[in-house]
Amino acid sequence: MEQLDRITQQPGVMGGKACIRGMRVTVGMIVGQLAAGRNMDAVLTYYPYLEREDITQALRYAAWRAEERELALATA
Repeated sequence: MEQLDRITQQPGVMGGKACIRGMRVTVGMIVGQLAAGRNMDAVLTYYPYLEREDITQALRYAAWRAEERELALATA
C-alpha cells in the first residue's frame, strides 16, 4: 500500500471516517463530488483549503478500500 500521509482517521473527527489531513472533509465527500461529475478543479474551488494531492490520495485510498475483501468466518 502506497503511503497515504494525507488520509487520517480519528475517532473524534467525523465519526472516525477517513478524512483529509484531519479536517472535517471525508474521503467519501471528495469521491462523491468526483462521481457526481465534478472535475478536480471544481472540487478545489468548492473546497479551497484542499490541495490537488489531497484529492489524488483520496482516490487512491478509495481504490484501495474497494479492493479489500471480506471473508466469512467459519462457524463452529
